[in-house]
Amino acid sequence: MGNADPSRRGARISPKCAAGCITACAALALAAPAPAQTVAEVFETVRGAVAIIHTSNTEYPLLTLERPVAVGGTGSGVLISPTEVMTASHVVQTADEILVEFPSGEVVKATVTASRPTHDVALLQLAETVSAQPVPIGDSDAVSVGDPVFVVGAPLGQGHTLTVGHVSARRRPVGLLGGNSTVEFLQTDAAINPGNSGGPMFNMEGQVVGIVSHILSVSGGFQGLGYAVAANTARQVLLEQASIWTGLEGKPVAGALAALLNVPSPGGGILVQKVAAGSAAEALGLRPSTIPVEVAGESMLLGGDIILAVQGIAVGPLLGGWEDIRAAVAGLPPGANITVVLLRAGQLVELTGALPY
Repeated sequence: MGNADPSRRGARISPKCAAGCITACAALALAAPAPAQTVAEVFETVRGAVAIIHTSNTEYPLLTLERPVAVGGTGSGVLISPTEVMTASHVVQTADEILVEFPSGEVVKATVTASRPTHDVALLQLAETVSAQPVPIGDSDAVSVGDPVFVVGAPLGQGHTLTVGHVSARRRPVGLLGGNSTVEFLQTDAAINPGNSGGPMFNMEGQVVGIVSHILSVSGGFQGLGYAVAANTARQVLLEQASIWTGLEGKPVAGALAALLNVPSPGGGILVQKVAAGSAAEALGLRPSTIPVEVAGESMLLGGDIILAVQGIAVGPLLGGWEDIRAAVAGLPPGANITVVLLRAGQLVELTGALPY
């Protein structure tokens, strides 16, 4: 019995060894990463902040001489503070009325407080707070090609639809004057269709890393080439820099078209296409175009003002002064006067008025 195999007897561990083992196991437990959340779990935490944006716009039907009509539009947005929604500029830039609908069923009126059409992002102010919890804006610089992302929005009006994909590339488009634009896009293969515009692109931590902007498509539908404005770009131009909402949609006029319209400025100008109700452009008295025509195969409206200069800064050459104009106007205090020189019915006209906010 004295020579029995010790492996057949109950092993004894010293108290010191047992304590060390417990300590090591506890350290390993603390160091272990938390289980990754599934897409469904992350979606449940953020879905309440994703909104459907309903707009009403005044439209002059192209290629007809019908009277202007009110046309409804649909886009998406995301709640980033108790009363602020971030969306795409092209969804709300010329909207006369905006209603924001949340999954809870709450529908709230909103106004545009900042918009950067060159970057396709805008900020809405809700008329009242809602029950939804805002979601955080993430660091888009930390996003890598290949990272999983998902998009939530209202494609073709189908509210709160989720699509999943990856970041396919990072893009900086070439600006009007050459060189890289200050806007960065995250390309994704997550399905994006009309109605998704302005909706959030989330990472797997439930942070907004992009605002859906547009797609590249031959058919007009999803083909795997979707683009979202990087969250850091949106944060910079809407929350960190001074910005206003002009409520103006314009068409660049230069070269042969400028000559055809007898534009006196060698650098051309901006032909006003639409003016939103309650906007800075309306307050200044800018007149939109109302006559539908087709020039060189392109449909447009004629008959409106052609902006030549703002605050003494010429729009041309080739619209090179537009960013300088934006910065000069955005830096003005509320109620400050702004002066616009334009061509109206063949005559040079100077308009001066106060910004409405």
